[in-house]
Amino acid sequence: MNFQNQHPADIAEQLSELDNDERNLSFLMLSPEKKTQVFKFLEPAVQIKIIKALGNKELSIVLNNLPPDNRTKLFENFPDHLIKTSINLLNNEEREIALSLIGYKKDSIARLMTPHYIQTKADKTVTQVLTHIKKEGKKAETLNFVYVVDENNVLIDDLRIGQLLLAEPDTKISELMDRHVLAISATTHIEDAVDIFDKYDRSALPIITESGVLVGIVTFDDILDEVQDQTTEDIQKFGGTEGLEMSYTQSTLLDLVKKRAGWLVILFFGEMLTASAMGFFEGEIEKAVVLALFVPLIISSGGNSGSQAASLIIRAMALKELKLRDWWYVMKKEILSGLLLGLILGTIGFLRILLWQETGLYDYGEFWLEVALSVSVSLVFIVLWGTLSGSLIPFVLKWCKLDPATASAPFVATLVDVTGIIIFFSVAAFFLADKLL
Repeated sequence: MNFQNQHPADIAEQLSELDNDERNLSFLMLSPEKKTQVFKFLEPAVQIKIIKALGNKELSIVLNNLPPDNRTKLFENFPDHLIKTSINLLNNEEREIALSLIGYKKDSIARLMTPHYIQTKADKTVTQVLTHIKKEGKKAETLNFVYVVDENNVLIDDLRIGQLLLAEPDTKISELMDRHVLAISATTHIEDAVDIFDKYDRSALPIITESGVLVGIVTFDDILDEVQDQTTEDIQKFGGTEGLEMSYTQSTLLDLVKKRAGWLVILFFGEMLTASAMGFFEGEIEKAVVLALFVPLIISSGGNSGSQAASLIIRAMALKELKLRDWWYVMKKEILSGLLLGLILGTIGFLRILLWQETGLYDYGEFWLEVALSVSVSLVFIVLWGTLSGSLIPFVLKWCKLDPATASAPFVATLVDVTGIIIFFSVAAFFLADKLL
């Protein structure tokens, strides 16, 4: 296939659809520059397969020319022996960069940074900086900003490239500086860095050490890739499964089962408590079989309201709209929401029994009114309880330093199922005492 004139992303997509031998051969036929461009768009699993098929010379060219942030992400998916082999194929400069990046914590913003950027000193002229850009600019990740450092490489300012282009050639960089610079600490968590990018609407931001030394930059496209990965993981967790390391199509059957089995077992044991609760009220069910008709309706309404609340709160937390200290504000709001939603469903439930009784569609017996009240009042309490549970659990998890996304919809639904049974039969016992019960 002739890939040379296509965009690297399109080439990567087409290569991924080929079988191993044809894909490896097609990749080898690409020019050295095109190899590097295409490689970073491939899925991790495909990257590893191609690397294993490459000779040391070809692999060395790809790895040495791959952007450091993409190379670090690639190494994260490598087995240990392959990391060692790959690092030994890097030249001295790139090897030092790779080892430095790998040393940072996995969730720190430094893992996404690249050391390829334009920096200068305050005593340089605009002409000198522009000459430097022409010489080194091809290696830079972005040319939007020029970063100004002092003798100790401490970041003191950043200048937009437009400022240099509009300035007189002999103007000193110090004359253009205002010494107001926005930077991110290398140890900052990636999620916090996303908020900084969003707040200040920047396409790139410098990364500094605790002492202010400039060590790299992070561009917004790298942040977007990470946001997509984290959002995917949160959605998977909220669905009651562990996050997948690779995409769904790249995951094996065994991986899918392993990631889902744990939660399903936990939820199964939870639902066993529902069966136990039903068994506890077996006597009441025998006396008033009509109550069993409404058990699915009751517990599903509570589970649905809890899942809704959990979805809203977890998303608000992800967007930083809610913090841990806002739990009481949320509780007050959800108490009113839960009551109103419960009253709506309770009213519908009451009218449904009334309509069926009056039209003869179903005979609920002489105590149909008490049955209707039991169902409607239970719906109010269970929907309220489901709403409060779904909104409170994410706060509890965050307080325990756990991921709020773990408050998955199945987990909340299972919790409300068990307690919903108890609420329903307790309310029914109140209205039907000395009648059916």
